Amino acid sequence: MSSLTTEQLVAARKAGVETSFVFLNKAFEGIDRLAELNVQAVKSILAENQEFVIKALSAKDPQETFSQQSILAQPVLERVQSYWHHVYEILSSTQAEFSALAEAQCKQFQSDARSFIDGLTANTPAGSEAAVTAWKTFITTASDTANSVYETVAKATRQAVETAESDLNAASTAKRTRQKLESVESIAKE
Repeated sequence: MSSLTTEQLVAARKAGVETSFVFLNKAFEGIDRLAELNVQAVKSILAENQEFVIKALSAKDPQETFSQQSILAQPVLERVQSYWHHVYEILSSTQAEFSALAEAQCKQFQSDARSFIDGLTANTPAGSEAAVTAWKTFITTASDTANSVYETVAKATRQAVETAESDLNAASTAKRTRQKLESVESIAKE
């Protein structure tokens, strides 16, 4: 094996390690964003509960306490929907970054594999053309299979994202419809 192909192998391994760390960093960025969202949610809940407890303790009768509780419960659905919408945004952006990295890595792998085979071809002894052709066929087939798998996974991921978006939109539409019905009912009562 020539030093050129050895250098190519070392470079490929180094690139693989670097890519692994890029993926890990992207994953931790997503985890960090989710943790930050959760900390904000907990702070918000604590502040609202503190306000409720203070109002409940200063209430003059139980009826006033119950009215405070119903006021607190009304925006819960909106906060839950907002929270899950933010979770969805974080997950979908992280997934998009992963997809872009995976696609770039797949293309780089294909290019490196072709370069490696070309390097082997240039340094093979006479009479080994059949083996080189077999290697080229193997690499081409593996590359085509990898592309097919990547496209299938990307399609499934896009469908999952579209389903999640559809669910969020349906929940949002249901909320708006409920709010409109409540406002119509309150007008009808007057």
